[in-house]
Amino acid sequence: MTGSADTRSSKVPQVTLVFWIVKIAATTLGETGGDALSMTFDLGYALSTAIFFVFFAVSAAAQIRARSFHPFLYWAVIVATTTMGTTMADFADRSLGIGYVGGSLILFALVLLVLGVWWRVEGSVSVDAIASPRAEAFYWLTILFSNTLGTALGDFLADSGPGYEGGALVFAGLLAVVWALYAFTDLSHTLLFWAAFILTRPLGATVGDLLTKPTGDGGLDLGRVISSAVIAVFIIACILILPQRAGGHPGGARRA
Repeated sequence: MTGSADTRSSKVPQVTLVFWIVKIAATTLGETGGDALSMTFDLGYALSTAIFFVFFAVSAAAQIRARSFHPFLYWAVIVATTTMGTTMADFADRSLGIGYVGGSLILFALVLLVLGVWWRVEGSVSVDAIASPRAEAFYWLTILFSNTLGTALGDFLADSGPGYEGGALVFAGLLAVVWALYAFTDLSHTLLFWAAFILTRPLGATVGDLLTKPTGDGGLDLGRVISSAVIAVFIIACILILPQRAGGHPGGARRA
């Protein structure tokens, strides 16, 4: 993969098929894990969000301070953003009564705001050009809000008619469209990367709900704690068996 960033000092993994598999699994774990803490253990959305915020703050700080790519640390931060994103979105949509549409619009505005400030400060939002702690902080803040947005979008679509299985198929189809645009058009790879990154979150959210919701609600009722444990083991196995190397993300070059 070509790009402007020096991959020898990169702290993010190359974007390959393995990257997207682990990313979807991490977003699914975010849904089942977030729901397990807030619902199964009955801690509520606010307290669960506070707990996951501590997890996110500690892991993100360690990631930013690190001098090289550490797969387990990187994916720990991703999981932190997905679990916190789940409880934060649920708190806004349900506890505050904002609703799925209102929550999605607010979160979409926050994603655009962070990207806008990032571009204003750094001159680029390409994830192929992350070369400073400040740029990496913008990177993780964008990921946090994008994963929270994805939770709201997944819940909105699933509750609007298609259900969990139908919602998962819709988002999988949208991801296929993004891939086709990436492969066969000259659209910005930075734009398409963030589009795919956001869409994997509602895909994981709907898959997570499909696994854990009661059968009467269209789910498989496999249990949040058990599902979370199985998905976590799968992610760990992927990291161990299919090692990822540090590298750039799409965006720095016309073709990856």
